[in-house]
Amino acid sequence: MTKEILYIKIAKILEDQILSETLRIGDKLPSIRSVQKIYDVSLNTVKLAFLELESKSLIESRPKSGYYVSKTSQRKFALPSISKPEVSDKECEPEDLISKVFNTLHYKNIRQFSLGVPDASLLPIAKLNKGVIKTIRNLEGSGTAYEPLEGSLNLRRNIAKWSLVLEGKITEDDLVTTSGAMNAIFNCLMAVTKRGDTIAIESPVYFGIIQIAKAMDLNVIELPTHPVTGVDIDALRKIIHKVDACCFISNFSNPLGSLMPEERKKELVELLTYHNIPLIEDDLYGNLFFGTSRPKPCKAFDEAGIVMWCGSVSKTLAPGYRVGWVAPGKYKEKILRQKLIQTISTPPLYQEVIADFLENGRYDHHLRGFRQTLHTNCLKYQRAVEEYFPENTKISQPQGGFVLWLELDNRIDTAQLYDIVLKQNISFAPGRIFTQHDQFNNCMRLNFALKWDDSLDNDLKRLGTIVKNAL
Repeated sequence: MTKEILYIKIAKILEDQILSETLRIGDKLPSIRSVQKIYDVSLNTVKLAFLELESKSLIESRPKSGYYVSKTSQRKFALPSISKPEVSDKECEPEDLISKVFNTLHYKNIRQFSLGVPDASLLPIAKLNKGVIKTIRNLEGSGTAYEPLEGSLNLRRNIAKWSLVLEGKITEDDLVTTSGAMNAIFNCLMAVTKRGDTIAIESPVYFGIIQIAKAMDLNVIELPTHPVTGVDIDALRKIIHKVDACCFISNFSNPLGSLMPEERKKELVELLTYHNIPLIEDDLYGNLFFGTSRPKPCKAFDEAGIVMWCGSVSKTLAPGYRVGWVAPGKYKEKILRQKLIQTISTPPLYQEVIADFLENGRYDHHLRGFRQTLHTNCLKYQRAVEEYFPENTKISQPQGGFVLWLELDNRIDTAQLYDIVLKQNISFAPGRIFTQHDQFNNCMRLNFALKWDDSLDNDLKRLGTIVKNAL
C-alpha cells in the first residue's frame, strides 16, 4: 500500500472516532510516535495524516503539548427539514429567478456560490489539454468525421470497464453517448413519456429536470425527501398508480446531497419493476463520495432493464466538453432513434480525450485528490456557516457531491435576499428555483467546489452577516 493511501486510511480512522465522539472535543490524540508504532508506518506518514485532519479543522496543534480534538469538530446546527411538497394557489414559475442567477455567471468579480460546477483550479485542465493535442494527432480526420450512432466505442468501453460498482452489469453495447447528463435525461424522458404523462421527482430537485418536464408538457409530482436518506419510497408507493416514470438522483442529490441507502435502492427498483415503470437515474455525483467506497447506483439492482442510468464528466473533469452517456436498458432502440433525429452523432474529439483519460488511470488519481479537497471544503463551509450565520440556521450534511443546502429563518425570503447579496458581489442559488411550488423560499444552495482561501472565508462571513441583518 502506498504512503498516500496509508495516511488517508489513518486519517479516516481518527476522523470516524472524532465524528462518533469516541474522541471528544478537547481530547488529546495519541502522539505521532504512538500512531507510528500502532500502524507500523513512517513518521512522515503519520504527520501527513495529522495534517489532513488539521486541514479539516478536526484537530488542532498545541505548542509543546501535542494534538487535540478541536472545538470546531462537532456540528452545532440541525439538519434541514424533511420536505413536504404542497400545491398552493400562490404558485408562480421561477424562470425569471433562474435567469437572474444564470445571468451573473460571466462576471469574474462575483463570488459564485450559485454555480453547479467545480472551479477550474480544481480540474486537471493542463492534462486534458495535452490529451486534446494527442487525440487530434491520432484520431482519423482529427475528430472531424461522424462516429457510430451509439458514440465512441473507445469511450463506451472505458466507461463499462471503469464502472466496477455495477459489477459487470453493463458492456460497451449497453451504452449510448450524449451531450452531457441533461441531454441524457431529456432523451430518456422523450423515450418513456408522452405529453400529459406524470413523472415523480425528489423535492427539492435540480431545476433543470423541472424545466425539461414542463417543456415536454409533463405533469410533475414532487415527493417528500429526507436530507440524508433521500426520497420517501412509501410516499411514492401511495401515488404509484398516477406515475408513468420516475427521475431520481440516488447518490448525493442536488441540492440536498442525500444518499439513498442500498436497501432502499433495491426496494425502489423492485417496486418500479413490479409496476413496469421506468426509472431515469441521474448518477452525476456518484464518483464524488466522501466515504471509503463508491455507492452503487440503482442500476446495479436492475434485472428487467427498467433503469436508465445517466452520467457524465461535467462535475468531475470538464463541464464544457459536454460528454455524457446513458445505459438505457430495454429502451436503447428508442434512445438511438431519437439521437439520430436530433444530432446524428455526438462530437468524437472530446469523447476520445475523456476515453484516454479514463484508460490510463489518470481519472482515478484525479478523483482521489478531488474528493479529498471537496470533503475538506465541505467541513470548512459547515463550520463557517455555524460561525457566521444565525443560530437557527439548518444545514445539510452531504456524504458526497459539492453542494450544501441551508434552511434559514422562516422570515427570510432568499429570492429578495439575492438582490441584496448580489450588490455585494456574491451569488447563491435561492431555494425557490428547486421546486415548481411556492416553497423553500427561506432556503439556499451553496457550491463548495471552489478554492478555499481567506477571501472565500470572508465572503461566507459577509453572506452570513447579510442574513443576520435581514432578521
